[in-house]
Amino acid sequence: MPERASDRLVRMLGMIAYLERHEDVPVEQVAAQFGVTPEQVMADVDTLWVTGTPGYLPDDLIDFDASSYEQGVVRLTEGRGVTRPLRLGPREGVALLAALRSLTALRPALDAERAAALDSVLAKVQAATGDAAAGVPVDVELQVGAVPAVAAAIGAALTGRRRLRLRYVDASDVLTERDVDPVRLVSQDEHSYLLAWSLAADAERKFRVDRIVEATVLDAPADDHPLADDADVFQPDPSGELVTVRLAGRARWVAESVPVERTRELADGMFEVDLRVVQPAWLRHLLVQVADEVIDVRPPHVAQDTAGAARAALEAYGPLLGTTTGEA
Repeated sequence: MPERASDRLVRMLGMIAYLERHEDVPVEQVAAQFGVTPEQVMADVDTLWVTGTPGYLPDDLIDFDASSYEQGVVRLTEGRGVTRPLRLGPREGVALLAALRSLTALRPALDAERAAALDSVLAKVQAATGDAAAGVPVDVELQVGAVPAVAAAIGAALTGRRRLRLRYVDASDVLTERDVDPVRLVSQDEHSYLLAWSLAADAERKFRVDRIVEATVLDAPADDHPLADDADVFQPDPSGELVTVRLAGRARWVAESVPVERTRELADGMFEVDLRVVQPAWLRHLLVQVADEVIDVRPPHVAQDTAGAARAALEAYGPLLGTTTGEA
């Protein structure tokens, strides 16, 4: 899966802070520190080298020692104040406070240490925000993605180590009921997920919290199950069909927000992504969403299937508009 722009930004900011405290660091050491390849470190340095503050003249840019760089050593000479502590503005403070307050809906699902950390951060941000904190409206269902009853049931099941019965709507909009042994909550792609062991599948599964229609805590205790080390990270199902989509550069967000196996850069800003597709309805939705930027789809039957679904949708609107898809 290609690296997200947000992940690279966080690493580069961390790299600046690291280099502020360490002089003349070999590229290999920086790579080991941040878990990337030496080539990626050099690419990050090249990007940082042309990054700075408005004006963006040479004296306004983050700078490194060129002679050290040529010898495979990274030495920061000008950090442009990136590591200075920042203060939240009123709007930023209110936004952060709203997010923290929304997380309290899932507080029962946290262990004691994390719950204490949430309480501490919430108190500090609320104090720093001052009078503006009193007027923060928080819709828990929208912020967390779970209706309160579902959030409470998940929290109770995790805390009491009980089995859960879920009524869940999958990516194909199919409602199913399944019993699971909950493991923990995880966050990814701006969504909250329940990592659990599905008894029907006899395997680990992640359930998007905002797709859980109903959750019931059962009397049965939750069993312990062996989970993969990378269970918290989305991995494409290897049994899914491999689909290649060629896109215009304006659809770059697809490579950064959708789990893809590989990304290939092409001429004229175009790129290709390889996807493992288990749910064809999910792929149809994605392709229709970026239809203006799609250049090619392989294998051909996937493109034909999506085009057929799009035509069927247009035909469904025909009686309402008094037209057919064949009319101008």
